[in-house]
Amino acid sequence: MSTPSTDLDTTAASGDRAPGPTITVAGLPASRSLSDINKLATQLVGHFADNVAPCGTLPGEQLHGDVTAVTQTCLRMAIEILDEQRPPGEEQLAQLREAAAQWAREGVPLDTIIHTYHEGIKIGFDLIAAKAGGDDLADLVSGFRLVMKLLDTFTVTVATAYVEEQRLVAGQHQSATQTLMSALLSGHTASSVARQTGLPVAQSYQVVSMTIAPHPDELDPRVNTKIAARRKLRRVQSSLATTFNSRALTLLSNNGGTVLIPADTDMPVLNGELLEDLSAVAEAPIIATHSIGTTDRIPELASESHELMDLVRAIRRPPGLYEMQDLLIEYQITRPGPARDHLASTLEPLDNHPELLETLRVHLDTGLNRKGTGRRMHIHPNTVDYRLRRITQTTGIDLALPEGISRAHIALLARDLEQQATRPTV
Repeated sequence: MSTPSTDLDTTAASGDRAPGPTITVAGLPASRSLSDINKLATQLVGHFADNVAPCGTLPGEQLHGDVTAVTQTCLRMAIEILDEQRPPGEEQLAQLREAAAQWAREGVPLDTIIHTYHEGIKIGFDLIAAKAGGDDLADLVSGFRLVMKLLDTFTVTVATAYVEEQRLVAGQHQSATQTLMSALLSGHTASSVARQTGLPVAQSYQVVSMTIAPHPDELDPRVNTKIAARRKLRRVQSSLATTFNSRALTLLSNNGGTVLIPADTDMPVLNGELLEDLSAVAEAPIIATHSIGTTDRIPELASESHELMDLVRAIRRPPGLYEMQDLLIEYQITRPGPARDHLASTLEPLDNHPELLETLRVHLDTGLNRKGTGRRMHIHPNTVDYRLRRITQTTGIDLALPEGISRAHIALLARDLEQQATRPTV
């Protein structure tokens, strides 16, 4: 029995140091139990297929091809470490990295890969220990330490390569997804978009405009608001990916944006309940406008959806999902043009009397309840009556008449939309 050194410098190249003493078990090199590499690799791969899910579901050519080849490489590395106590060579590590990258592209779970390496090490060491006697304890301990260092090398090498490949693939997919969305919003044909990006293009889409309110942490001066906003956005994007099978195309900032969802028969349709779930995940209220149409109509539907969003925000509708049929009258009468300009100008006489304009707005919001208006504005109901008379005298709108009430609502809406259209974007 030898007395081997247990130090393994995993940062050195394989030729940088002299071989250490061979570890022996039962008077023979411990590596002897691993020496029939081809036979043992075949047995190990069979064990993986039977006992390590989802190895059993891998194609036969993969199991008997790259999985077997990597197993053989790992056995050679184990033999070299036990015999010579050398760190793995760069060529061997490169093979592990290449295999890990391939498995990442093919979607083999990382936990399955790591578990397989651990299982292989366990079986290999069991084969070595099975022949050990009482005098072999020191060698077994030394061998175990070396094998654990080898396992550490396997784990770090494979996990790093796997994650890097996933990051690269995700970046490429994100780039292709952004290209796809930009092309669809620009009105390119489905066939040209598919050729350009290599991604599937649906025949029709749900076109969604979305406004996401700030998370409470974004309003807390004690919190890093940028981090809070990014975390909110990641939660929204993750929830959209889960709900719509990673096929939703998103162009979102922390405040909202545009989402395109394939309108396939097997794809959920965005509804009020799903939007409530999304708001709960975001931990912030969300307003969304929604329409469905063929792919060639996406630019038109996107423009219409954003106009509808402007309307929803201008008339101060609560968070929720809105479609065109929900706001047909308001949408039609507030289209840009002479009619809207005239409606908005109706309230121009109140520009020099902001208290009258605010009274008009609050009075309409309270359903023409003079006491409710007074309570909200902290003024006496008689003061409300006085201001309402002033409004009638100044604008000609009589809130005591149904047509006056309707005209006031529409004029305020037109005014808000006009101001929103001229407000500089931040």
